[in-house]
Amino acid sequence: MADEEIRHLVRIMNTDLQGNQPVKYALTGIRGIGLRTARVIIDSTGIDPSAVIGYLPDEDIQKLDSTIDKFEEQLPKWMLNRQFDPISGENKHLLGQDIILTLKEDLNDLKKSRAYRGLRHERGLKVRGQRTKSTGRRGSTIGVRKKK
Repeated sequence: MADEEIRHLVRIMNTDLQGNQPVKYALTGIRGIGLRTARVIIDSTGIDPSAVIGYLPDEDIQKLDSTIDKFEEQLPKWMLNRQFDPISGENKHLLGQDIILTLKEDLNDLKKSRAYRGLRHERGLKVRGQRTKSTGRRGSTIGVRKKK
């Protein structure tokens, strides 16, 4: 291991991961993978979780990448991050850029249907029933201003 060169960036799922981290922590750099799901992925590949990801051979990196593609079949339903998708009705686990795109799509659907939550998002106000009288003040000020 001492004579091998470390790769400082390891590319998995179109994401650059830090090469100097252990595998279990490096995988959390992929959006949608936390410590628990990283552990499931590592256990199914048989790779040492404390091994530094920059020193792993290309075969192990490919094994991790292919396991991440199909790991949602191994997860229980309660562990998935997109349960009962409104469009397809399926249980999915979204990863990477799909999370961002799905969130934007969901917000646009709320705005199009003129739902209360959509209107609050549109106006940049608090959505989940929080107070707005004294908190969340940003942007243009209205009301009393301090003297100079």
